[in-house]
Amino acid sequence: MQRPVDLFDREREWQDLADFAVAGGSGTRLALVRGRRRQGKSFMLRRLAAAAGAFYFQAVEEERSQALDGLGAALGGHLGVPGGRLALADWDGAVRALEGLARPGRPTLVVLDEFPYLLSNAPELPSVLQRVIDRSRDGGSPLRLVLCGSAVSAMAGLLTGTQALRGRASVDIVVRPFDYRTAARYWGLDDPRTAFVVHAVLGGTPGYRDLVSAPPSRGSVALAKWLAAGPLNPSSAMFREDDHLLAEDRPQSDRALFHAVISAIASGCTSQAAIAAALGREQRSVQHPLRALEEAGFVTRLDDALRARRPIYRLSDPIVRFHHVVTRKDMARFEDRRVEDAWDDARPRFATHVLGPHFEDLAREFAARFAAATTVGGRLAAVGPAVVNDAAGRTQHEVDVVGVGRARSGEERVLCLGEAKHTAAKRTLADVARLERVRALVAQKRPEAAGARLLLFSAAGFDRNLLEAAGRRPDVELIDLDRLYDGS
Repeated sequence: MQRPVDLFDREREWQDLADFAVAGGSGTRLALVRGRRRQGKSFMLRRLAAAAGAFYFQAVEEERSQALDGLGAALGGHLGVPGGRLALADWDGAVRALEGLARPGRPTLVVLDEFPYLLSNAPELPSVLQRVIDRSRDGGSPLRLVLCGSAVSAMAGLLTGTQALRGRASVDIVVRPFDYRTAARYWGLDDPRTAFVVHAVLGGTPGYRDLVSAPPSRGSVALAKWLAAGPLNPSSAMFREDDHLLAEDRPQSDRALFHAVISAIASGCTSQAAIAAALGREQRSVQHPLRALEEAGFVTRLDDALRARRPIYRLSDPIVRFHHVVTRKDMARFEDRRVEDAWDDARPRFATHVLGPHFEDLAREFAARFAAATTVGGRLAAVGPAVVNDAAGRTQHEVDVVGVGRARSGEERVLCLGEAKHTAAKRTLADVARLERVRALVAQKRPEAAGARLLLFSAAGFDRNLLEAAGRRPDVELIDLDRLYDGS
């Protein structure tokens, strides 16, 4: 099946879906496609359905009878029945009508998009589909059914625990935002500094390009004007995007608590204890919202790379972090369109709690996905942050990048240690000395770490002394924004 020319990237997702659509064998097979809003799921599935001559139906938020009427009208139009509509009394009949689309010996694709909207008033649907899948194993016609949705936790829940569809899906595709390098190409940005700031605000969500004007090629003043016209503009759909995203996955009664947890993480509270303290609650009281936010894709739990059972929580979606750091802290002035004054006051927060953490995230992504083995000291199995205790110095060192490899024996080895700084100051030899101290501390318990590479990530570059020293030291790697975006 030929990939459409207007589909940017998504090569693997398209190929997996195309293979599913034409897969041989009898009976009904099920695929799930899920991901946050505006990732291009529907765009891709509409083109898949067109290429396969398939039936595609996109549900909307409506009552049960209206949903059945809408599906009946779509099926009638697809089949060309007299009157242009099939009368569907219930979801058993609706699913039988979908079964009837299949033809013996030839795989027939059916796509139900925004499936959680149907579930909201038809909780029996998964059980109905389960019966269809199970009885088709006795030699039914080859139906290939795709269920798609943006409510991430609802879609993931279809396959968990005792749910009716558990074990029935043969394909489960999560459509994620573009990585930072792909996002720069998608936006047409060749200046790494501009690309970084745009990604720190919008992330890699492709649908946002239709909601904001094209960002300027470079320059902080121009970027401020671009933000004022887009995410900071009360008339823009981007202004309350964080609330729209959360509303898709959480009931209204939960949202205040979940926003509070997100705000705590956005402000730099990254452990359960710190988050609970920021909310004035006991630690166990934040375990449920953290777990729910993680399942919904808003929060990422990063295990300490050097110590088990000490998780670090980060926000997964840049636009959520941006609004909780910038907009929600000064909502009245932004809503009153006093953007210039509000933005001037927000700049320090933006630098500290948006650009800084995002630079750390990209440093880890670079090490895990783009760095050469010679850069990080070998093939990495995992990359994460860590906290290293320094008893002699009576302090702790936060390490932004810890790269761990795995030997054939299964033994883990610390291959690299790194620090990422998005500040206006250039990095100096003092930064190398700090990493050397961290390496020595880690090596006390992990002797192999004595030979770990030292990675310094800097948005402002490096001073002359550090550049000269790094040129003489094979264990030190310097990574600036240019290398982050176009190097290894």
